[in-house]
Amino acid sequence: MIQADPAPQVEGPHPLSTLRHSVAHLMASAVQKLFPEAQFGFGPSIEHGFYYDFDLPEQLTDKDLRKIEKEMRRIANRSPKIEKEVFTREEARERLRSWGQEFKIEGLDLIPEGEEISFYFHGDGEDRWGDLCEGPHVDSLSEHEFHFKLQHVAGAYWRGDEKNPMLQRIYGTAFWTKDALKEHLEWLEEVKKRDHRKLGTDLDLFSVHANAGAGFVFWHPNLGVVRRELERYWWDLHTAGGYKPVYTPHVSRESLFAVSGHLQNYGEMMYAPMELDELPYRIKPMNCPGHALIFKDRGRSYRELPLRWAELGTVYRYERSGVVHGMLRVRGFTQDDAHIFCTPDQLADEIAGVCRLVDTVLTTFGFEYKAYLATKPAEKTIGDDEIWERATESLRQAAAAVDLELELDEGGGAFYGPKIDYKIKDALGREWQNSTIQCDFNLPERFDLAYTAPDGSQMRPIMVHRAILGSLERFVGGLIEHFGGKFPFWIAPSQVAVIPIREEHADYARGVAERLESELFRVDAMLDAGHMNKKIKEAQRAQTPYMLIAGEREAEEGTVAVRRRGTREQVVVPFETFLDMIRGLRDTKSLELPEPSA
Repeated sequence: MIQADPAPQVEGPHPLSTLRHSVAHLMASAVQKLFPEAQFGFGPSIEHGFYYDFDLPEQLTDKDLRKIEKEMRRIANRSPKIEKEVFTREEARERLRSWGQEFKIEGLDLIPEGEEISFYFHGDGEDRWGDLCEGPHVDSLSEHEFHFKLQHVAGAYWRGDEKNPMLQRIYGTAFWTKDALKEHLEWLEEVKKRDHRKLGTDLDLFSVHANAGAGFVFWHPNLGVVRRELERYWWDLHTAGGYKPVYTPHVSRESLFAVSGHLQNYGEMMYAPMELDELPYRIKPMNCPGHALIFKDRGRSYRELPLRWAELGTVYRYERSGVVHGMLRVRGFTQDDAHIFCTPDQLADEIAGVCRLVDTVLTTFGFEYKAYLATKPAEKTIGDDEIWERATESLRQAAAAVDLELELDEGGGAFYGPKIDYKIKDALGREWQNSTIQCDFNLPERFDLAYTAPDGSQMRPIMVHRAILGSLERFVGGLIEHFGGKFPFWIAPSQVAVIPIREEHADYARGVAERLESELFRVDAMLDAGHMNKKIKEAQRAQTPYMLIAGEREAEEGTVAVRRRGTREQVVVPFETFLDMIRGLRDTKSLELPEPSA
């Protein structure tokens, strides 16, 4: 989901990940000191810090975290060295059994035969503490050499399996310098402010409901406007690019997904079958089998190709409840899906065209991006190596044609073919997985798709799967955080608030609002008898891009006092001047929010 940590990576005597893993051990030793009955799970370094999972006799609170931090500092002040010891498997098992650490014994069994089994110890006497661990670690836990902070506690199933016990996961972070830690914590505060779930409530954008099930998003009218404008932009681009709309059912016979390979290779993400007419049916996890059936419905000629078919198709995939997250990780979502059926000679040009389309969309929203070539996975694939290599080389050639640099993602392809994946960087420097282009020689084979070649023979088309936004839910959830709820003018739920200074100015304000609405701008006409300052605060809370204040002078002169979002200043301009300006903002999809020229 979110990957990059933009906080300063100040160098120390060891990599930052090594420090964080060592501080996780320090934290675990402090937890056991305070809670002697603690059972330990795993405690790795992660992108933003570290965590450790515990089975504890009581539920931890923020007060407990402060106690653990205090104990960590007490231990660290004794400058304990970290020492490695190697054991045989039976010696390790006996030691863990003597400690009563059942989860660790299970962890020991996960270590392949022949690999080194090591423990890392720190502290002396009663403070001596050890853990089954492959390392590496820093040399010493002296606190003056690093800085840390425990952040929060969450639930986590042992080994990520809902059938296993629920453990308490303590998250923390560590840096080599105090300034780096301070900057990171400030960044985290900004992340909290921009959390799309918080803003979703503050701005009345969306909701999820327990009685409807986790992972299913309800779009409120405000966010419905954003989605509608995004879809309109998307369809305009695709129509101009020669794409035709298709629509496919949400439910199909299970045998369709057996043909496509989804049942065998993606079955754990599919919902259980339902019985109709004494046959099993499945709700669709993908749109591509339906598009293949449309292609197969009649004979096709090379003269028709390429065929570019697009669908904003809603699909359903099972995600464990522990990973469902607002709009970013859901169980039902709408993909901006499209499939291109083409000849081998057309393939490179078609992929290059998709690359250009991706660039247009992502730069419209101001995103920087990187592209990755994801190759054949080690397991669960269909098709032979020759087909995979042809598909992979086609992606390389297409990227080269548009000067798109590709970084290698070895083994990251889909089960049916290699792909180009895009990662975008948001306003907080975080990376998000986004667009994808997948070259597929396999599904046409599995569905026995064919077209008539110039010589009358039957040939297989090549199928290109691609999604630009990825899914509307995830992309829009990311937009909320990227813009901090302050949407660009062209997709803002309400674009202009019209506010009369007093009740006697309402007629002029109403005329201004009606003129804007006639030009299809989204207007909040705040014409009731309420106080002007209260209305301004309401428009500010709603993150409305522009407020137009109208009083006696404005009514006499045909002007408006314009107040931009986030400012206190007002500029009085002719209404037509303001209207010309916002026409340009809408037409150009501008990200800027300029002040009109007086």
